[in-house]
Amino acid sequence: MPAPLSIIIPALNAAGDLPLVLESLLVGLEAGLIREVIVVDGGSADTTRSIAGSAGATVLECAPGRAKQLRAGAAAARGEWLLFLHADTALSRDWAERAGAHMGTRPGMAAAFRLKYRSDAREARWLERRANRRARWMGLPYGDQGLLISRELYEDVDGHPDVPLMEDVMLARALGKPRLVILDAEARTSAAKYERDGWRKRAWANAWLLTRFLMGARPEDLAKAYR
Repeated sequence: MPAPLSIIIPALNAAGDLPLVLESLLVGLEAGLIREVIVVDGGSADTTRSIAGSAGATVLECAPGRAKQLRAGAAAARGEWLLFLHADTALSRDWAERAGAHMGTRPGMAAAFRLKYRSDAREARWLERRANRRARWMGLPYGDQGLLISRELYEDVDGHPDVPLMEDVMLARALGKPRLVILDAEARTSAAKYERDGWRKRAWANAWLLTRFLMGARPEDLAKAYR
């Protein structure tokens, strides 16, 4: 029987982070979980595609836009389960054990991982706590936390909407909190944007974008304010 899991990674100029991300998946290969890794490239000008190909991943080329790339990866995937993972997010070594247990016992539920920033800054710990509370209390994990979901459930909620921003939030809302759990393993994501812009400044800017979205603003309008 083929391994159950297809991992889908949307990427754009991700050469700096992608090797660490792909290395973190090896434990899933060793456990017999991973059928394929699909890197969906949105037109990188660096070595993203060659890094992915050298690691044995399937490389797809797609128009840029995370939602478009996620949808393209899902359409090409052959696994019964899908794991959507950002190209700057590496998983802790216990991810395969936690994911395998979830797939074996909760086929009707999706899952994300606990958020961890690859930074020693005190602000990183503050933001992690805030993000993980949001994920647990509201059922709204960040896209940085990954999403593990059966193909059947993904198709049942019509997958990622093709929007320029908030595709992860829209999918989480379509699932609903009762069908989304947080696994006890870490999604260790890059802190580069926060270190560049300032932790609290960027955190509050992102929170304001989410608030505007929940109040009815269109993703197309919000995307103009996001960078």
